[in-house]
Amino acid sequence: MRQVALVTGSSRGIGLATAEVLAKAGFAVALNGPADNEELKSAVAKVSEYGGPVVAAPFDVTNCTEYAAKLSCIEDTLGPLTTLVNNAGVGVLQRGDLLDVTEASWERCVNVNAKAIFFLSQAFARRLLSRKRDDERFYSIVNVTSSNAVAVAVQRSEYCASKAAAAMISRTLAVRLGAENIAVYDVQPGLIATEMTAPVIESYQKRAEDGLTLFPRVGTPAEIGAIITSLATGKLPYVTGQAISADAGMLVPRF
Repeated sequence: MRQVALVTGSSRGIGLATAEVLAKAGFAVALNGPADNEELKSAVAKVSEYGGPVVAAPFDVTNCTEYAAKLSCIEDTLGPLTTLVNNAGVGVLQRGDLLDVTEASWERCVNVNAKAIFFLSQAFARRLLSRKRDDERFYSIVNVTSSNAVAVAVQRSEYCASKAAAAMISRTLAVRLGAENIAVYDVQPGLIATEMTAPVIESYQKRAEDGLTLFPRVGTPAEIGAIITSLATGKLPYVTGQAISADAGMLVPRF
């Protein structure tokens, strides 16, 4: 049977690249964005080029009341879900001093980067546990957090807090779902060239070349997509609850 994945925040960036690599690997894929707009339609068309089943799944990931209906709609079209990739994320409204962080920026980061991961994963897991899974497919949740789940970025403190929360959510999910043979992973990207990082990517590249990362370059969305697909296809057997530092060795302690 074909594996079926929902990838949140997949109209561009890491999410879109992940959807492409999953489609190449034979997955049926549901692409998510906050609205049924041209960007999401374009992403669906792009992923459809790989020949597998693809569907648009527009919904606001922070609106928990939509989950049941949206997951049902996806399964009605693609078949039973096996894989959830929680990739949707946002940055801070404004970089600056922690003492100047607004409640609006805090709530935005926490709601999208942590709350949505927790409750969408809950809805996904409940759905899987409500039915018999007697096939040989691999079941998993892959959460895309950040190296800032570990490392402080002083001008983005609310973002760091939300990603640290998401990392702990990954671990708690892994503990709860291990006995159900559902693997949970936390992929923590470092310096990746995306639309979100575009305003600062030149400085990131310079810092990488100056030794911030062990590989002297920034990463690509496709590389993160390849990591996620390896996890979602069970290429790391007997592994769950682990953080994958996709950061070119940035956080390796050095003297």
